[in-house]
Amino acid sequence: MEKRRVGVIGATGIVGQQFIVALQGHPWFETSCLAASEKSAGKSYSEALRDEKTGALRWYCEEEPDEEVLEMKVENSSGVDASRLDVVFSAVEAEIAVNLEPKFAKQKPVVSTASTFRYEPDVPILIPGVNCDHAKIIENQRKRRGWRGFVTPIPNCTATGLVISLKPLQENFGLRQVIMTSMQSVSGAGRSPGVLSLDIVDNVIPYIPKEEEKVQSETLKILGKYQGGRIENADLKVSCTCTRVNVKDGHTEAVFASTEKNCSVEEAKDAFRNFKGDISNLDLPSAPEKMIVVREDPFRPQPRLDRDIYDGMATVVGRIRKDNVLENGIKYVLVSHNTKMGAARGAVLLAEYLAKAGYA
Repeated sequence: MEKRRVGVIGATGIVGQQFIVALQGHPWFETSCLAASEKSAGKSYSEALRDEKTGALRWYCEEEPDEEVLEMKVENSSGVDASRLDVVFSAVEAEIAVNLEPKFAKQKPVVSTASTFRYEPDVPILIPGVNCDHAKIIENQRKRRGWRGFVTPIPNCTATGLVISLKPLQENFGLRQVIMTSMQSVSGAGRSPGVLSLDIVDNVIPYIPKEEEKVQSETLKILGKYQGGRIENADLKVSCTCTRVNVKDGHTEAVFASTEKNCSVEEAKDAFRNFKGDISNLDLPSAPEKMIVVREDPFRPQPRLDRDIYDGMATVVGRIRKDNVLENGIKYVLVSHNTKMGAARGAVLLAEYLAKAGYA
């Protein structure tokens, strides 16, 4: 496949940096544009990342950036000419995305981590392996909005692992109800303002603003059906409690699911293990060898031990048990890497699928 020229908008922020790492050495994509605010425009990427007082490089990823990326000049996001790019990755905040992303989508595909357009009826929330058929609505989006490109956001990072784990249960047994409690890592809040250290040490924060509503609505949309030119929400009930815990990376979730057909613990395990998703034969560079990894050890999964399985792109499931309260109840614990599959790497995987399928 001929390399596609990609741009990262919001390149100096933590999600933008995660995109830089995810794109380094990519066989299909070449980073041709880095863009950020007017304050960073005209500087080299290295200069734009340096603290004004200390001169230290404000780099927040464990992986180091390539020297050639550090030497690239940062452009003003509002002035980027999208016509010279093939794909735009948007790592900006929702309030900025509302005006910026449509500007790029008029010409080119935009793959976004922002929540701004997730709930629009003509915008799919895509997880490759789960609901690639929803991409069909992109043509409706183009026609309705008069765009040559389109916007495809990835889900909320908490919804990502939940939906991946629910998909094989839905396919094999049907779903009626889902109850989930999350224990989310501090990296999910970003760095500014983020979570204050003295608030999270020796503590659990029991409320994350807007998180529960996002997970509930996005789960229904992603697990829904594309039919008649629109996406119909899944016919099930989802209830969530989302909390913040003192873990660096990786969201842990306790899930209780009521299925339409009864399934044993072993049948549920087999459904998880055998789930290949709808990208298994596409040879996408960022796709994990297995979408779901099942742990038999009752003390797993744990974020520190399991979040980096398949480079953080797998959902790890364990403690699979029958639940005696819900009808046909199954309960389990999952770990999903919120800053990899749940953020930039997941967005790059989505762009790979869109390229392979001819959308981008």
